[in-house]
Amino acid sequence: MATVYAATDLRLERQVALKIMHGSFAEDPGFVSRFVREARSAAALSDAHVVAVFDQGETLDGVAYLVMEFVDGRTLRDIEREHGRFTPSQALAMLDPVAEAMAAAHRAGIVHRDIKPENVLVDNRGRVKVADFGLARAVTASTSSAATQGLLIGTVAYLSPEQVETGTASARSDVYGAGIVLYELLTGTTPFSGETPLAIAYKHVNSDVPAPSSIDPAIPPSVDAIVARATARNPLDRYADGAELLAAIRATRAALPAPQPLNQRDTIVVPRDAAAAMAAAGAPLVTAMNDTHFTAVLPTGVDDDDPGSGGDSPSKKRRKWPLVLLVLLFIAALAGGGGYYFWQKSQQVTVPKVVNTTTNAAATALSKESLKLSIGTLVFSETVRAGYIIAASPGAGETATKGDTVRVVVSKGPERHAVPSLKGLTPAAAAQQLTQASLTAGATTQAYSTTVTKGLVVGSDPAAGAHLRRGAVVALIVSKGPAPVPTPSVVGLSQTAATARLANSGLLVGTVHKSYSMAFAVGIVISTSPSAGHVVSRGTSVNLVVSKGPPPVSVPAVRGLTVSAAESALRAVGLKVKLQYMFPNAIGRVFAQSPGAGAVVLEGSTVTLRIV
Repeated sequence: MATVYAATDLRLERQVALKIMHGSFAEDPGFVSRFVREARSAAALSDAHVVAVFDQGETLDGVAYLVMEFVDGRTLRDIEREHGRFTPSQALAMLDPVAEAMAAAHRAGIVHRDIKPENVLVDNRGRVKVADFGLARAVTASTSSAATQGLLIGTVAYLSPEQVETGTASARSDVYGAGIVLYELLTGTTPFSGETPLAIAYKHVNSDVPAPSSIDPAIPPSVDAIVARATARNPLDRYADGAELLAAIRATRAALPAPQPLNQRDTIVVPRDAAAAMAAAGAPLVTAMNDTHFTAVLPTGVDDDDPGSGGDSPSKKRRKWPLVLLVLLFIAALAGGGGYYFWQKSQQVTVPKVVNTTTNAAATALSKESLKLSIGTLVFSETVRAGYIIAASPGAGETATKGDTVRVVVSKGPERHAVPSLKGLTPAAAAQQLTQASLTAGATTQAYSTTVTKGLVVGSDPAAGAHLRRGAVVALIVSKGPAPVPTPSVVGLSQTAATARLANSGLLVGTVHKSYSMAFAVGIVISTSPSAGHVVSRGTSVNLVVSKGPPPVSVPAVRGLTVSAAESALRAVGLKVKLQYMFPNAIGRVFAQSPGAGAVVLEGSTVTLRIV
């Protein structure tokens, strides 16, 4: 993605690394803006194991560049090619600062996205630094297909399954890349190979990374366990971030022997006094002292006399005495060392198998071999029961000296976190609670609730109290308020009965309008609004129309009319007629009416007519 130059900062008079982006990227405005944004984030990241970003800018012709810390050394890839496989102690010691750099970046919200040996630098004093934090995001997000394809080809051996499938990356994706790097350090090769980059990517998605001990049986189970969890295909089964990975590395390192330097000369261990005498005799020894012995690098030869001189001159004889003394002392050292060797051999025992046993059982088994038990870090395990041993160092079958201590890593059982009660919280507050509980807020669904206000959390799925793995997704259920209900039928009921029925359905009585009705008696509900069967929200007000009974009418004057004419006039205004004949053979005219003309009566009332 760039060409890197060794350059000089003229203002501060220091050597720096100047990274100039290739022109194809400069043609993509989206990439340039992302590059600037990511570079600023990386510049804010300060850690001893992160390559520092000093400055960022663009040339006059629009080419983006970075000014970075100059690391005088090699990449981890160079060291791998020279050294070959690493021992478990060496591999974890190398990965420790890489995980520390990842932890610092993840705390700052920065994801590397391209952890691989080429991005791990080791300076000439042995300090490890990780380069290019955040820059992979700018490249993978670029619309430049050439850039994206180049990145895929260059780093496919370290891509996590989710990067291959969806193109998304998180802190757990960096953990996956670090796990692949650890596998490579231990075995000398990456776990997957194929004829094309896509074939390798397919294996990341569909195959588990094999245990490093399948290549080298000497690799202890505790180191296998780190690789297995770091490279789990499901991101939720991995370490959550660099900090968790770092803790696991350091817990396992505590149970392993100290790492040896990567390059060593041949050495011989001799007793302290013999080594001191050898040094006094003039032997050019390179020594490193411990409590009882020197580790001495023996010379390959001694200076001979001048080839031009001959015979045993006095000076030559004098020079031979130290050599003779040296030989004698060396023989004595070998004899003493041999005796020490056989004595030490008698003190050696074979470490029994204690993995997958309790600490009490392990202590008993070790004591039979005159060994001691030291309980190291307690770690979570999905496969080993709580209280049982996950790994031991030295491991089963290895040789130890009587009185030595066997350090063990003990399981705390599966890592589980309880789902907190989220009822009544806002979705944002609920998500924060889940984060504090080492869980992840997932999708939000809605449900009706008569007890929780609309917009607040009703509950979760899984429900509160469920125990889940770290980072597990918990869906939130948010209240939509009370469920809607159909308006019940109250027509024909009294106003009191209608009010009670509406209340039972969660509804209220709104306005009450009274109207005359020939069909309904006084006080009876004639109609509602909304009408019966209409679906409304709980708490909605329903308006009522209540009967006042029949409407009043004015009695017309019918006196003097014929019977038929009077009946027609009265019935026309909704009144009934009752006839009373005064004598037989009446002529058929109205003589009197009751109620009289002009009286106000209810519609349907009866008017009595007296006929003559």
